[in-house]
Amino acid sequence: MEIVKSLLYFVLAGLCEIGGGYLFWLWLREGKSIWFALFGAVVLVLYGIIPTFQPANFGRVYAAYGGIFIVLAILWGWQIDKIAPDKFDLIGGLIALTGMLIIMYWPRG
Repeated sequence: MEIVKSLLYFVLAGLCEIGGGYLFWLWLREGKSIWFALFGAVVLVLYGIIPTFQPANFGRVYAAYGGIFIVLAILWGWQIDKIAPDKFDLIGGLIALTGMLIIMYWPRG
């Protein structure tokens, strides 16, 4: 159960980081209202808070988070930007996710 909760924190943090950054992108690159940037800032603050609920130390959490971020960014690009991942995106994402699982959840003795 702890692993499921930890994975949910990773996904939530990733969605906050990507979503908050995307709101800034819309404001700066696509001329949306300043409210997009302000809401993006709030979402990015949440991104900074969520990883503190992880059971591991800061370095391990952020190293492992990189794998989740890569996979979520590929999925975001596919669903939001409508750019389908190619085989190299999928292979790279799988490698990153495997690394994340090893870093965060491999049993240590």
